[in-house]
Amino acid sequence: MLLSFVIWLQQTGLMRALRESDHGYETLLALHVSCIALFGATVVLTNLRLLGIAPEGYSVAEIVDQLRVPKRIGLLCIGTCGFLLFGMKAEEYYLNVFFRIKVTLFLLVAAHALVFRPSVYNAAADLEGAFGIPARAKVAAAISCVLWFGIVCAGRGIGYMHPPPFSHHFSQLQSFTHNPALAATVMYRENTNRSQMQSPQVLTVGTQKGTRNAD
Repeated sequence: MLLSFVIWLQQTGLMRALRESDHGYETLLALHVSCIALFGATVVLTNLRLLGIAPEGYSVAEIVDQLRVPKRIGLLCIGTCGFLLFGMKAEEYYLNVFFRIKVTLFLLVAAHALVFRPSVYNAAADLEGAFGIPARAKVAAAISCVLWFGIVCAGRGIGYMHPPPFSHHFSQLQSFTHNPALAATVMYRENTNRSQMQSPQVLTVGTQKGTRNAD
């Protein structure tokens, strides 16, 4: 049932338009990565302060409260760009083991928020006392760092996995075999969309070979 849904999602008008545009995927990917950098910086600063490492010139409440809005904006942008990126190639992502790991880690982040948000992040003013930052806050910060680090690593791993031969995405690429030049162009775009995981020289040779065959 989920597979049928993701296939339907990637065939909707919006996702098809983004997928078939010249720079749609690259633009969304650049925005996605930029928002990850913004959001990641706020998460790291918050957790480092809870761990008592840095920046010690500010109280825990000041760090948590001042970074709350930028963190929410970054998370909203990440979610929006991430959903559009997923929808463009939903079936390929759905079958990707690293994407499933990433989704699992996101669920653990949600569970982490349910457990620690009331007693740590929403009670930052009560965390600093005569005995220092309590252990529960440091545990929350450590778990948060591990989970978000895992999400970033899983996101990078997604680009190394190719679509399986039985997927609709792979079949679409195979349908271009009657036109080698077009097939070479599509494959070049697919490899570029994987965050330049492959060598540019290999892609150039493949494109030139497809062009010669078309001639």
